[in-house]
Amino acid sequence: MMFGQLTFRESLRSIVICLNIQKNKLYHLKFNSQVARKTLLDANEKRDWRIYQDFALILIKEARSLYVGDNDFISQLNGTVYALDASTIDLCITVFKWAKFRKTKAAIKLHTVIDLQGNIPTFIHITDGKVHDVNALDILEIDVGAYYVVDRGYLDFKRLYEIHKTPAFFIIRAKKNTKIRRIYSRAKDKSKGIVCDQIIRFSGYKVSKDYPEKLRRVKYYDQEKKKYYVFLTNNFDLDAKLIADLYRQRWQIELFFKWIKQHLKVKVFWGYSENAVKTQIWIAICAYLVVAIMKKRLKIKQDLYKILQILSVSIFERNQLTSLFQEDKLQKNDSKSQICLF
Repeated sequence: MMFGQLTFRESLRSIVICLNIQKNKLYHLKFNSQVARKTLLDANEKRDWRIYQDFALILIKEARSLYVGDNDFISQLNGTVYALDASTIDLCITVFKWAKFRKTKAAIKLHTVIDLQGNIPTFIHITDGKVHDVNALDILEIDVGAYYVVDRGYLDFKRLYEIHKTPAFFIIRAKKNTKIRRIYSRAKDKSKGIVCDQIIRFSGYKVSKDYPEKLRRVKYYDQEKKKYYVFLTNNFDLDAKLIADLYRQRWQIELFFKWIKQHLKVKVFWGYSENAVKTQIWIAICAYLVVAIMKKRLKIKQDLYKILQILSVSIFERNQLTSLFQEDKLQKNDSKSQICLF
């Protein structure tokens, strides 16, 4: 299954054909017989997907240790900075009936947290498409002293108050209809785009019950996009511009979703059951982590996309991995040995 992810196979049949054509090399990998499609099919249906989740958690721990200090902007903070978001993958309603979403469409949702030091996923929860994004906060284990950067879809003050009590910090965009009461305003630097920096309380009855503490409200004007942003946070110490810059880092989780959807097999599935889908997604995450770990351990200069492409065409070659990614080898153009056709 990892072979299928690294070589962009479209189906189990394609995986089996490509593996069996390399039967001599499979023998050296301790495969005593040819790979059968039914074997893979049965494994997808019956082998518990949590096996691959547990393996991914081991890889996550290794990857995070390698990427400590990788983001200079994040490194200036005392705590870890996480971005939390969810991404929906559309499915066929006639085949994936268990993945409830709409009357004419099925879908699954990946609730994901990434560590912004290296964009390493630390938490993934797979549900059907009907589950709201904010429900992930109910099962997320909050890291003490960490920063959680989230979009407006997670604006549930009862759940945000649980983060505050951990204690940890959150940065979230405010909604226009949220009723607030300004307590006082802090000094602001308009040259940095800070329109206001206020200490507030909620004035709505229910909201003030859900979040009874003070909050900080920062209004920021983005000169490039010509747009105003309003942020709410329970951190009263960071510079207001740093709050805005931290929220901008949230875009990294969007890039993570885009990367795995474009370069790994998480949109076309090799099985139809819930177990098969979760198995494939966790193996895809394992593939992403293996490539990320390889990049750091071997000090490869190429980005993850190039590494994945090179691996896909050399996965059965008996070469040192470091030799595959040498810059002089990749850029060498020995034109003297080419035959002149014209």
